[in-house]
Amino acid sequence: FCRYRIQSDKKVAVCSVHPSEQATLQCLGCVKAKIPVAKSYHCSPKCFSDAWQHHRVLHDRAASAVNENGNEEEEIFGRYNSSGSGVINASLTGSASSTSLTNGSTPLYPAAVTQRSGGETWFEVGRSKTYTPTADDIGHVLKFECVIVDAETKQPVGHPNTILTSRVIPAPSPSPRRLIPVSGADMLGNLQSDGRVSSSGSFTVLSYNILSDSYASSELYSYCPSWALSWPYRRQNLLREIVGYRADIVCLQEVQNDHFEEFFAPELDKHGYQALYKRKTNEVYSGNIHTIDGCATFFRRDRFSHVKKYEVEFNKAAQSLTEVAVQTTQKKAALNRLVKDNVALIVVLEAKFSNQGADNPGKRQLLCVANTHVNVPQELKDVKIWQVHTLLKGLEKIAASADIPMLVCGDFNSVPGSAPHSLLAMGKVDPMHADLLVDPLAILRPHSKLTHQLPLVNSLIFRNCFQILLMF
Repeated sequence: FCRYRIQSDKKVAVCSVHPSEQATLQCLGCVKAKIPVAKSYHCSPKCFSDAWQHHRVLHDRAASAVNENGNEEEEIFGRYNSSGSGVINASLTGSASSTSLTNGSTPLYPAAVTQRSGGETWFEVGRSKTYTPTADDIGHVLKFECVIVDAETKQPVGHPNTILTSRVIPAPSPSPRRLIPVSGADMLGNLQSDGRVSSSGSFTVLSYNILSDSYASSELYSYCPSWALSWPYRRQNLLREIVGYRADIVCLQEVQNDHFEEFFAPELDKHGYQALYKRKTNEVYSGNIHTIDGCATFFRRDRFSHVKKYEVEFNKAAQSLTEVAVQTTQKKAALNRLVKDNVALIVVLEAKFSNQGADNPGKRQLLCVANTHVNVPQELKDVKIWQVHTLLKGLEKIAASADIPMLVCGDFNSVPGSAPHSLLAMGKVDPMHADLLVDPLAILRPHSKLTHQLPLVNSLIFRNCFQILLMF
């Protein structure tokens, strides 16, 4: 295998709004403000005019990106300074467009020139089956060459097969998030200049289902362009967003095993986080063990220290349940229904800050954090309720053993008013709830047992499933 970048004598700038079109004009206001140069190009005056309402935000952010100490801050659109934000349009000609091809940096091409003909130069960029385009490739055609090689002589056999791509286009920046304020949020205390909570007894928590790459298929997400689903693109945006919140505790779901080890753990370590992970079991899953997802919990070392870790495997709980509560003739069918590979990660942390009064000097400040993903199919309502109930009963034992405050985070794939939500938020389920009608194994009976004593409050609801952050 061999891959090349075809570098034409005539450089091509790409429109920032319509990346399949060649740019014909440039916003010089972006250049002066040191906004990433790729965002300054447009394919026509109409394109620039139509995009102006959004484009001007770049200039506004560039003008305000210098903080009170005079240092530049990292913004979602890149690194700017406070120089002028006026707009000047300049038509592009030949060499003038060459600056767009480097994304504001000096290209570092391989020293060896493979071939030059007809005004084109081919630079070798890789020799692997896969290749991820870089900023230096923007605006250029890539060529993939494959040739059969004799295993003994190591000599090529026949002619190489080649494939040419279209011009590489820059990946758009993600859309800004629209954050919804939650009543009572001001109880956490005042934020410091770096986004951290200033109250010594308060801390912040982030819970986020990041969508495992193994599930990010075009079949499931046909409305999303393939480039936006690609892991190399998503992982950088995810990291930037997670780090940007500066949370003291971060609970992530659908984290692939290899992505945790090779990306999230080492990257968040650079930002002061310690990492803990629980991979899902694989009795149902039959793919590559490295791509099995799980739950990952991170915490700031300067705020907490690790005391203990518990791993919950609902498959084991299902096996124990069927041994005592299911007739022998139904055990296989019961296991087929209950075993779904779901897990939960529970960690006990000790706070390095204190909100105790003078009457409790030196008392350890412990916190129990649970992180889970209940992604049972909607038609298996009984299994979903059983998993949530099983987790809560385990947390009750931990809380009772040491009077530890509890924090429950996760993606429960349930709507407000559903039985899992009622059980979590209100501590019980109405015996007449419609969800309880689905119970072929009788694992939810008697319905009076579907309770818990944890005084959980303050659930946060998102779209058609909820991530719940509960404390007492």
